[in-house]
Amino acid sequence: MVNLKAKLPSAWIRGLKRQVTTTGLEASAALARAGMLAGARGRGSIFTLHHVRPKQSLAFQPSGHLEVTPEFLADAIERLSADGYAFVPLDEVPERLANPTGQPFAAFTLDDGYRNNAEHALPVFEKYGVPFTVFVARGFAERTHSMWWETMADLIGRERELSFDFGNGPERIELGCEEQKFDAFDRFADLVFRDDEASAVSRMDALVRCHGIDPLQMTADLTMDPAELRELSRHKLATLGAHTISHRAVGRLSEAQARAEMSSSADYVEELTGIRPTTIAYPYGTRKAVGERDYRIARDLGFSVAVTTQPGTICEKWLTRLTGLPRISLNGHYQRARYVSALASGIPFKLAR
Repeated sequence: MVNLKAKLPSAWIRGLKRQVTTTGLEASAALARAGMLAGARGRGSIFTLHHVRPKQSLAFQPSGHLEVTPEFLADAIERLSADGYAFVPLDEVPERLANPTGQPFAAFTLDDGYRNNAEHALPVFEKYGVPFTVFVARGFAERTHSMWWETMADLIGRERELSFDFGNGPERIELGCEEQKFDAFDRFADLVFRDDEASAVSRMDALVRCHGIDPLQMTADLTMDPAELRELSRHKLATLGAHTISHRAVGRLSEAQARAEMSSSADYVEELTGIRPTTIAYPYGTRKAVGERDYRIARDLGFSVAVTTQPGTICEKWLTRLTGLPRISLNGHYQRARYVSALASGIPFKLAR
């Protein structure tokens, strides 16, 4: 069998994937408008956001899918409202599933505690009266842990070449064009999920420091500190949820480590707000990053809702797995209001099976 990934340029593959996704979203939007596959919508959807800020002019943005503009967030809310959705806090989802009203629900969540959540997302949520949950990683709030995807994007974007040991000795990494930069970023991401995550991130922190980047200062520049989080938590529309301490994939930790990360994270949010959180988001949230064991741990620790980043809408069957709920990412590469309707319809996930 021919390995197309090995034969074709990675930039071409990325472009093809986006085109396929766009085609699927357009088709799903058309089917939703025609009232087809109505059952795929389920009872509602939980949406995932990270950065909410004006469009950046950076040439290299490997995590561009993780940010949307405030204008798109407003468009998304308006479209969902026009589609008849009720906006609910995340911790209300179990009640909505147990006692459905006939009206679909939408819950908004934001991961990592970026400062722009308060600066740019909050005014949008205020305008429309939409509740939301921000998931807090203590390591980011306390400036003890770096955000490797942010530091590596900065480093790779500014350099023409790097030297790094991925495990077979130091090697020279060419960064002369966009394709090489994306390929390099992907290699560092693979390292995080292949090796011990803490060790991999520590080595990347050392690399960026050698090039004049302070990884913890970048965390401080991007995320809210404890005082800012406390202030946000006092807003009537805002709720803080847990997001572990170190932002490591809990599914790759020992059971004791995973339990400690989740429990200590809840302790921290309670310390900030005086209220113990009932919700948690698993870092990364993919099938490789979290699993059945971790859903059980979250349930044992008293979380009523725990969310992944595995895509899908929510129906009554999820009442038996409230600590492993799917979420729908509002992707920065597809900022069209009709795509929000398409995603909320559940049709793209139905067709992908």
